[in-house]
Amino acid sequence: MTDELYGQLKAYEGRAAATAGVGKDLVNEPMIRHWCEAMGDTGPAYMGPDAIAPPTMLQAWTMGGLSGHTDRTAAQDELFALLDGAGYTSVVATDCEQEYLRPLRPGDRITFDAVIESVSELKTTKLGTGHFVTTRMDVRANGELAGTHRFRILKYAPAARRKSGPAALSRRPRPVINRDNAGFWDGVAEHRLLIQRCGECAALRLPWLPGCNACGSPEWDTVEAGGAGTVYSYVVMHHPPFPAFDPPYAVGLIELAEGVRMVTNVVGVPYDKVRIGMPVQLEFLRVDEELELPVFRGPDGGAG
Repeated sequence: MTDELYGQLKAYEGRAAATAGVGKDLVNEPMIRHWCEAMGDTGPAYMGPDAIAPPTMLQAWTMGGLSGHTDRTAAQDELFALLDGAGYTSVVATDCEQEYLRPLRPGDRITFDAVIESVSELKTTKLGTGHFVTTRMDVRANGELAGTHRFRILKYAPAARRKSGPAALSRRPRPVINRDNAGFWDGVAEHRLLIQRCGECAALRLPWLPGCNACGSPEWDTVEAGGAGTVYSYVVMHHPPFPAFDPPYAVGLIELAEGVRMVTNVVGVPYDKVRIGMPVQLEFLRVDEELELPVFRGPDGGAG
């Protein structure tokens, strides 16, 4: 049955998922401004009379909003129905890839086509067993190919849940380490919190990025954080319960003395005593035999 199902799934590769789609709005300055404000991106290329849209907005111009699009084909629905019928009823987005071929400018009319590019063999993950489905969207501006957006999901049958209680506490998820952030984790292993510094404009950035989000330069070095910070914002996590975590606990957006911010746990004070503006100090917390994480400790007794 598995081979038969996979043959049916493979038959959907190359079939259209959307045809002759049209963006609901022209590329426009207000949407660019909202995006940049939300992302904290003050790049000069996205402002003024010669503004372009941030490249990562590529998919935003194709979205249908609450009312949706009418360009979607039946192929994708049929594929998902086939997976649902085989028991792969859960779905999670896993990653996306974008390729940029030309800048998008205010006034551009966006059109797009999408195709089911690939369906993987049966895979087993920590979430469960299922198939990865990759969809490729070609985005055009005034008829000219402007970029490609690949979106990958996992349609899966959830793995059996572990029992709750103290026995369910397990190792924390491992951080995703790649060529762009490996240096940060090398620093953590040495009990050093390293901040990237642009080699061109000297802007500091955290988390690590392959290029400067202020001037675009790929050149950089690092500076070591002194360790002092304040709670810029925070949330208290109550739900959902998750193995290796014991709610409730506080997760803070910490503003370092150097001016950059990072998300991590606030420890050493009760979760209900964490306050915005509270001073905190860096320390490194060993969470298991392999993993240490940078966290920030609040003052004894919290904010009172």
